[in-house]
Amino acid sequence: MSATADHAEERTSPAVRLGFQPGQVVQEIGYDDDVDQELRESIEEVIGSDLVDEDYDDVADAVVLWFRDEDGDLTDALVDATTYIEEGGSILLLTPKTGRPGYVEPSDISEASTTAGLSASKSVSVGKDWSGSRLVTPKAAKSKK
Repeated sequence: MSATADHAEERTSPAVRLGFQPGQVVQEIGYDDDVDQELRESIEEVIGSDLVDEDYDDVADAVVLWFRDEDGDLTDALVDATTYIEEGGSILLLTPKTGRPGYVEPSDISEASTTAGLSASKSVSVGKDWSGSRLVTPKAAKSKK
């Protein structure tokens, strides 16, 4: 019966679908009043603690990066985010969906990710206003072999 419950949770919890796990330290960058609160709460529920903010002074297991077109240079934001994560960690890049204020073109995400040395491993809709791209470092991809 618990296997069914686990599968049901994977379908309903975006945080589980995105690979977050209990005990992880997850740093959040780019928080503003337009973020998806349900996603934030889902991540906190899965990891069992609050998200840490941009002032966190240790390395995290993952970074949640909320990014809008007007937030500056995406490549710089991704490079900065990689300095906050453990080797093998991932960045969940969240951008507004098509037609929403701050929308970022997929080609811009792809180019910035590549320039920052990251590979997209998964893209997912994470709410009515946000899309997510799970990005990993090449070291993380190689260490899993």
